[in-house]
Amino acid sequence: MRAWSAPEVPSLSVRGPRVRVHDTATGGLVETTPEGPARLYVCGITPYDATHLGHAATYVAFDLLNRAWRSAGHDVSYVQNVTDVDDPLLERAAKVHVDWVELAERETELFREDMHALRVLPPDHYVGAVESIPLVVALIQELQRLGVVYQVEDDLYFSVTADPAFGQVSGFDRETMLRIYPERGGDPERPGKKDPLDCVLWRGERPGEPSWDSPFGKGRPGWHIECTAIAREHLGSAFDVQGGGSDLVFPHHEMCAGEAQVASPGERFARAYVHAGMVGYDGEKMSKSKGNLVFVSALRRSEVDPMAIRLVLLRHHYRSDWEWTDDQLWDAVDTLATWRRAFTLGAGAPAAPVVEQVLAALADDLDAPRAVAAVQQWVDETLGHDEHLADNSDREAAATLLPVLDAALGLSL
Repeated sequence: MRAWSAPEVPSLSVRGPRVRVHDTATGGLVETTPEGPARLYVCGITPYDATHLGHAATYVAFDLLNRAWRSAGHDVSYVQNVTDVDDPLLERAAKVHVDWVELAERETELFREDMHALRVLPPDHYVGAVESIPLVVALIQELQRLGVVYQVEDDLYFSVTADPAFGQVSGFDRETMLRIYPERGGDPERPGKKDPLDCVLWRGERPGEPSWDSPFGKGRPGWHIECTAIAREHLGSAFDVQGGGSDLVFPHHEMCAGEAQVASPGERFARAYVHAGMVGYDGEKMSKSKGNLVFVSALRRSEVDPMAIRLVLLRHHYRSDWEWTDDQLWDAVDTLATWRRAFTLGAGAPAAPVVEQVLAALADDLDAPRAVAAVQQWVDETLGHDEHLADNSDREAAATLLPVLDAALGLSL
């Protein structure tokens, strides 16, 4: 599957600090120490609807990580999946009387356009669930040989207790897992399961649903095994970061880790698990079921500058839960106009401290709000035209700062 086209990113003459991120599994900041290219896996969309601001916040967050690593001198190997066959997609296609393949292709293309408009760097490997089926089948066969797969009717399940580390990604106790699991696609009440928390690896063929041939009979992959197989294929074991929204901590990232760590004993799935907060609207988390979605494409069609959308996202720390309001968007539009006016002056307040502050903020758990505040202070000082600035004007300030805003924050002015 093709990704979107990459924006041109300027090269910086300065190098950013080593990057630290918040690891959900340990509950604290960890310094990333890539061996070779930094390896990043971010769980992608299920393309049954357009990209909303919650999606955008997540992918902009990991775009900041990608950029921070590059600023620190690392190459980056970035992988993202597309769950282009799954229950929500099939249900949506049936409801609107559209072929599920057509729906998936249409919404994936819209996602590409949104990401391109927001200047999100594309993944090196953009992999659909359907094209990953051979990888999934091979991984299930590995797990079968290890004796951790069992059958319930026509479906295959993974025994989660086969991984001694199961539960360490989320830190949840069993009671919490059992409460959350059915809310996020699990089936703890299904008769025949050895453990209520066991997850499906292969769904046997159902009437009216797409299916593929396999050694286990016709069917399709379960949700978690898809990401596990893709990540192992393209990134190997103990890659640097697995990322996604905080709603993926359990069960999705917990299950992915369990499957991979049983298949490769003694090897961690990811070194760190990094999660973005949830974006709300009208008092609740944005979700299709709530009907409270703000779509990136709709804003773009309204001729809103995509950089204003991105600036709104950057003003919130990626791990925070927050609520989108139209006032934030219009404030960002006005802010960009002010910034652009400051940069047209050419000269301005000294730029070197701002460059250092921006790169340091992003290396410190992707603190985009702190980086944005540093730029705003420079703008205020530059447009203030006070005597101190007149005596200490940096005639190359705009030329110095513009590439940093683009390379580090993804803001093209």
